Amino acid sequence: MAELEEGTMTPGVPDHLDTRVFDEVVTATSELIRIDTTNRGGGEGSERQAAEYVAAGLAEAGIEPALLEKKPGRTNVVARIEGTDPTAGALLVHGHLDVVPAEPADWSVHPFSGEIRDGVVWGRGAIDMKDADAMVLSLVRAWARAGVRPPRDIVLAFTADEEDSAEFGSDYLAEQHAELFEGCTEGISESGAFTFHTGDGLRLYPVGAGERGTAWLKLTAHGRAGHGSKINRANAVSRLAAAIHRIGEHEWPVRLTPTTRAALARLAELRGLQAPGPELTDTEVDTLLAKLGPAAALIEPTVRNSANPTMLDAGYKINVIPGTATARVDGRMLPGAEEEFHATLDQLTGPDVEWDFQHRETPLQAPVDSPLFAAMSQALEHFDPGAHALPYCMSGGTDAKQFSRLGIVGYGFTPLKLPEGFDYQALFHGVDERVPVEALHFGVRVLDRVLLADGTCGPSSPRPTAHDDAPTPSGG
Repeated sequence: MAELEEGTMTPGVPDHLDTRVFDEVVTATSELIRIDTTNRGGGEGSERQAAEYVAAGLAEAGIEPALLEKKPGRTNVVARIEGTDPTAGALLVHGHLDVVPAEPADWSVHPFSGEIRDGVVWGRGAIDMKDADAMVLSLVRAWARAGVRPPRDIVLAFTADEEDSAEFGSDYLAEQHAELFEGCTEGISESGAFTFHTGDGLRLYPVGAGERGTAWLKLTAHGRAGHGSKINRANAVSRLAAAIHRIGEHEWPVRLTPTTRAALARLAELRGLQAPGPELTDTEVDTLLAKLGPAAALIEPTVRNSANPTMLDAGYKINVIPGTATARVDGRMLPGAEEEFHATLDQLTGPDVEWDFQHRETPLQAPVDSPLFAAMSQALEHFDPGAHALPYCMSGGTDAKQFSRLGIVGYGFTPLKLPEGFDYQALFHGVDERVPVEALHFGVRVLDRVLLADGTCGPSSPRPTAHDDAPTPSGG
């Protein structure tokens, strides 16, 4: 990370941002990718080196970081930037430092090379989510150079262990260091605000305003152990297989949350379709989704609960019928549909198979009529004229679940302007993960506008000028 020094002001960016921020965000993304923070689950991993990198960058900007660990090596960084309005609720901006495993033989480039080629930064974490970490780090350093303070306090959290259970990351922070998040009313983090191209010229920016709850399940079937050559009507493997089949084939009913209803209404409006009424049958919802074309992919995964069998374990020898058999199921629960999920699993597993939560996190829902949601939508549409922001419920989960225990309302917001044909969602945990340099530049500018959005800027915090909608200079 380059040392702090006076930058140059250039038309095309807000006057309080020197253009070095655009080179720095690319460099920081690449350098963070080079630090292997693979999380293999079960407590195996280390974010320490990446946390020290972030902490050093913050310290150079005069921002005091705290490094916090529940277990050596599983390091979190938390810092607070004081705002100009002490009466305003603080904003949590958080991103995780760990990444999922990557097999180098499967990649076009080494997944921890951080290679910058043809205007793209390559490597594990490029979009999930070291790009966002780099945006935030580079932006607050640019603010420090210009003497900018945001209107409200901003708490920065760079977390460990998001890619597993969050035990060593946001869960630990929320349980043991809640005082660091005092005053935080809202938070922003990963997975929303990326360009979604519908294939006919329409550009959408889905902003996360909800998450399905996590329901990782362990199923255990009990039976009578015996010889494989004997008839056995109490075969644990058969009982488990029957339950797994029922779960895998189950058709979950439609359950529309307020977030999903708002998304459907917005997409119907953009497509010139009749707005959905207050009561829709499952068939009517499926029919409407079919009319939305590719945009339906933003909504379809979150109109129902889901449960997908993922792991099986039984037996130790081919001619021995085991007394027990186990399975794992990845379940996801919509806000307001948790009791239904529980009752359905009881029915599907039946009397011979027990089930329990191996890991459970609550579903989330955030208001889509809040000033923050409006600021995020306006910033996206400002920097990409003709595009449309809309709310959506994320099918997976983020650290916002743990921070919600502190009363923090979470949104998915990592702004990236992506070219058509760039399959952003397929790259999450996928091969050849990468992010365009120009997308990083866009993200910095959008974040800057949102975090300084409410107009209570003091003398040391200039608001963006009329030049802030011009193109960003190339770099990286």
